[in-house]
Amino acid sequence: MSAPAQQEVTQLLIRLTDGDRAVLDELLPLIYGELRRVAAGYLRRESPGHTLQPTALVHEAYLRMVDQTQVRWQNRAHFLGVAAQMMRRILVDHARSRQAEKRGGALPKLSLDENIDVSDERAAELVALDEALKKLAEIDPEKSRLVELRFFGGLSVEETAEVLGVSAPTVKRHWRMAKAWLYGQVQPQ
Repeated sequence: MSAPAQQEVTQLLIRLTDGDRAVLDELLPLIYGELRRVAAGYLRRESPGHTLQPTALVHEAYLRMVDQTQVRWQNRAHFLGVAAQMMRRILVDHARSRQAEKRGGALPKLSLDENIDVSDERAAELVALDEALKKLAEIDPEKSRLVELRFFGGLSVEETAEVLGVSAPTVKRHWRMAKAWLYGQVQPQ
C-alpha cells in the first residue's frame, strides 16, 4: 500500500473513532486486500481440508472490529494488529467449540463462522498454542503480541515493527526468543 493510501486509511480510522460511521464504505475497499492477506496467513497454518476461506474470516473480523466503540484507532498498522488478534480469537473460539462438541457439547451455537472445519488434532494444537500465548502474555505481553502478529497475522518483520513501535532487529530478536519459549510450552512432556 502506498504512503498516501496508508495516510488515507489512518484519516478514515480517526474519523471512525470520532463517531463518523459513514467512513465504513470508504474504509473497507482500502483495507480489504491487507485484511485478506492477514487472513490467508492464518489459514495457511490450518489443515488442508479447512472450509473457511480468507474472505469469510475477513468479514467476521471486520464486523467485530467496526462495532468496537472503545477503541481509539491510531493508524493503519494499529488496525491491522487488532485485525490479526481478532482473527486469532475467531479461530481459537471455533477450535474450543469443536473440542467441546467432541466431549458432548451443549446446545448448538450459531455464529457467522459456523462453517469452519478444523481437524480435531489441529483444534487441540491451536488451543494449546493459545494457552501458551496467554502464559507468555502474563510474562511478556510484547512478545505475545509479536507472535500473534507474525505467526497468526502473517505480518512481515517490518509490519510487525510498525505495529509495535519497535525496530526490525528488535522484532527479529524477540521473535527468536518467543518461538523458543513457546516451543518448550507446547511440546509434550
